Amino acid sequence: MPIARINGINLSYDTYGSGQPVVMVTGTGAPGRVWRTHQVPALRRAGYQAITVDNRGIPPTDVPRSFTLADMVADIAALIEHLGKGPCRVVGTSMGGIIVQELLLARPELVHQAVLIATSGRTDALLAGMSAGDIELADSGVKIPPRYAAYIHALQNLSPQTLNDEAKLQDWLAVLEMSPVDISSARGQLGLNVIPNRLPAYRRIDRPCLVIAFSDDLVVRPHLSREVADSIPGARYTEISGCGHYGYLEKPTAVNTAITDFFAR
Repeated sequence: MPIARINGINLSYDTYGSGQPVVMVTGTGAPGRVWRTHQVPALRRAGYQAITVDNRGIPPTDVPRSFTLADMVADIAALIEHLGKGPCRVVGTSMGGIIVQELLLARPELVHQAVLIATSGRTDALLAGMSAGDIELADSGVKIPPRYAAYIHALQNLSPQTLNDEAKLQDWLAVLEMSPVDISSARGQLGLNVIPNRLPAYRRIDRPCLVIAFSDDLVVRPHLSREVADSIPGARYTEISGCGHYGYLEKPTAVNTAITDFFAR
């Protein structure tokens, strides 16, 4: 796994395949490998090079004591420059979507096209409450048993369609139990998705964008993502049914097709 020394930290990333580059930015607490099972193979089949990133705060990338959303935006910009890949295509999900949106404002010359998945342009009461709760839990030092954490994450992030499918749910619970999100190690990222209303600023974005929302997303409800699409001039919006916040893993074929079709345009 390559390491780039940028912005005073060691940033871990992986590169798959060759072709035009696509940088993939994950959400809170997630390592870059979450893209590896579904999105990376689809992008490679379509002739792209996929570049996944472990954001600051996610080992083996450095875990600074404190940092800001702007620091994370600067990391992605510096990585693109370090690799000599700009302008390139960039994909972000959840907090990663917010990072990409801010990258489009701060360093538009580095981006050719952008895909914003399960993203928002402002913080509503539920997002604020969830973030505050996660921070309080991380600071409490309480260790959540993996089996308990697995079903909580399933309820939060999966669709009723998946929850009602016995075989699929058993598989998901096993995966979530074996690979729990370590909220304490991701403490520095918590709260960075709590942003002021950035929708007016997004009217200045001048790069082609696709916004993907998930119909059963309980974390970032679809109307929040549609607001982002409505704010970015010329942005396309698509809503994929039958999946929750982890829609890129629940319905990967639909998500991957939306991404590659948009890139091809």
